Amino acid sequence: MTRVRVESFTISLDGYGAGSDQSVNNPLGVGGETLHKWMVSTRTFRRMQGQEGGTSGVDEQFAARGFENVGAWILGRNMFGPVRGPWPDLTWKGWWGAKPPYECPVFVLTHHARPPLKMENATTFHFVTEGIHQALESARAAAGGKDIRIGGGSSTIRQYLREGLIDELHIAISPVLLGRGEPLFTDLDLPALGYACVEHAFSDSATHVFLKRGDPK
Repeated sequence: MTRVRVESFTISLDGYGAGSDQSVNNPLGVGGETLHKWMVSTRTFRRMQGQEGGTSGVDEQFAARGFENVGAWILGRNMFGPVRGPWPDLTWKGWWGAKPPYECPVFVLTHHARPPLKMENATTFHFVTEGIHQALESARAAAGGKDIRIGGGSSTIRQYLREGLIDELHIAISPVLLGRGEPLFTDLDLPALGYACVEHAFSDSATHVFLKRGDPK
């Protein structure tokens, strides 16, 4: 059965999934890069960068399982790039270069239409203007029975949580404070939506929590 999952989404101790003032030079906002120190040294992340080696242990286990059985992704537009408003042209092709790490169809939420963008690594970006439900329907059709991973950012995850459309969430809590930025759980009553913590683990770099949706309270 196809599951809708959030994997390896990292927040600060004060609840922010990205810093403020995102830009080309600060794609994760001011201070946002400090959130992901737990991941960048793992074998999974280094392999995505075309590098060898990397750490094992708890951080690697969570990073690796986030890519298992994923047949499609959904991203908010900010996760695709820094361009705001109507697309001025089609030159921006994502943060990742010619070989994005997704290796499957990716559905990008946007208010401004754009033709599909085919990349290497079997990645094609589809730009969805009809909202989160249409993106999910299209992702299900493309996933071929595999799972759908919601990649973020915070606003996108909140929208899917409010509708009870996410089955599982792995959240990594990094021991840093950002002060401001994009909060993840603002105005969400997770127990009322049916979510409970069913697993947690610790490393030197992060606290990992795994939430699963059951019956809403």
